[in-house]
Amino acid sequence: MNLMKSLFLGSAAGLVAMTGAQAADLPLKAKAVEYVKVCSLYGAGFYYIPGTDTCLKLGGYMRADMGINTNSVFSGNTSGLGGARNRLSNDFTWRARANLNLDTRTATEYGVVRTYFDANYTWTSGGYGGAGGGATAYDSAVNGGVSNGQLGLNFAFIQFAGFTMGKAVSLFSTPWGAYPGNIYDGLVGGGGTTSQGVNQFAYTAEFGNGVSASVGVQDPSAYYQTGIFNLGAPITNTFGTANFGYGASAYGGTRAPDVVGQIRVDQAWGLFQVSAAAHNNNPAYYGATQDTRGPGDKWGWAGQVGLQIKNIPTGPGDTINVSGVYTKGASGYNFQELASPAAGATIYSGVNSVGYGFAPDSVYGASPGQLQLVQTWGVRGAFNHNWNAYWSSSVFGAYAAVSYTGAAKTAMCAGMTASPFGVGITTCNPDYNIGQVGANLRWTPVRNLTFTAEGLYTMLDQKYAGTAHFANNNTAAAKLAGDYALKDQNTWTVMLRAQRTW
Repeated sequence: MNLMKSLFLGSAAGLVAMTGAQAADLPLKAKAVEYVKVCSLYGAGFYYIPGTDTCLKLGGYMRADMGINTNSVFSGNTSGLGGARNRLSNDFTWRARANLNLDTRTATEYGVVRTYFDANYTWTSGGYGGAGGGATAYDSAVNGGVSNGQLGLNFAFIQFAGFTMGKAVSLFSTPWGAYPGNIYDGLVGGGGTTSQGVNQFAYTAEFGNGVSASVGVQDPSAYYQTGIFNLGAPITNTFGTANFGYGASAYGGTRAPDVVGQIRVDQAWGLFQVSAAAHNNNPAYYGATQDTRGPGDKWGWAGQVGLQIKNIPTGPGDTINVSGVYTKGASGYNFQELASPAAGATIYSGVNSVGYGFAPDSVYGASPGQLQLVQTWGVRGAFNHNWNAYWSSSVFGAYAAVSYTGAAKTAMCAGMTASPFGVGITTCNPDYNIGQVGANLRWTPVRNLTFTAEGLYTMLDQKYAGTAHFANNNTAAAKLAGDYALKDQNTWTVMLRAQRTW
């Protein structure tokens, strides 16, 4: 019995020792896997960044475009080689674009801290270089960059406690901006910057029931300085010269940011918005050097009203978007950055005729001429209709008018009816109107994949009459010196797009 007891205890001790040794050889217990969790606080698509209380949403799209009878960034054949309408004019513009956006939200004791980033990588071909010398040119500046493409920063801003700081949509813009129902980039009739943010510091107060008010300052230099013309500078007398050869661009340095405000009501029936902006015009000198002095600066302004109507009887999801704008000394708030003439000087040219439409912020003549603010007004709108779950369409249009003061016209026309243009100009009047009308059809066979076909017609109603004599050849556009009829111009554009959003 003692022997059996000793054997049993010895066997038990051995088993305990063996088990302990094997346990020591086992790896330590791994930490629990931290899975990505859905964040439902801010809507669909948000997830918690592992190990943080910050929610992140990734988005973007892939896009393929082809524009027919377009110039550069789908703004229409209205100037340069595109407007020449001869063998040097390209018939197509092609574009491929990849977009990425990141939206983060973090709840704090002061409210939600939000950051937003949106950027494109774009390849465009079929643009014009403008230095043809008798031949079409590939525009390396437009199409070049990283790996022969373009990197573009659309938005990068921080929002905290009602403040917005960085590159964001202008407070002046309506939510649809320059796209009430279209994909065409060059629609006139109101402030843009919905696809391109503007640097700003702004504050928004929410009053409940969809009512809000915002005020801020923003950078005018990128999108809102269409030009100041010094009419005392020598006239350039070559066909296709910007702004009809009037003087020279004479913007001084930026002295003040634009001051912008907005009041908005956004409810189930739709949206109503009123916005305004103050814009400083700071001219350069009368001559080429600072001792020639110059006119004093002046403040211009712009006002806009926007209206969106939802739940209309034509069908679920249908909307009407419309806006109207008036500017004085702030033309960029009517002719948005991609519109013609956004840069303040656009030529509509035909084979044997030419038309001019340009919208600077202001002009001034020789000393002691004072700054003359340019006035504009415009409207744009669209009706967007859903035929069924797969097909939708839009009908859209825009109109803008530009007028100059009597003093501005006197200074601008002083040299136009004499040499070097000759006496062929029977009416000298830089005022003009521009109208645009178009429609599109969209097919969405599966969710977030859409194919669009769109057509647009644009007409320039200019006020010049007679013929203009150009003394110098324009070899870049293959245009000869000679007499060209001053008349209204028109052009058309067709856009084709495939886009996958994610």
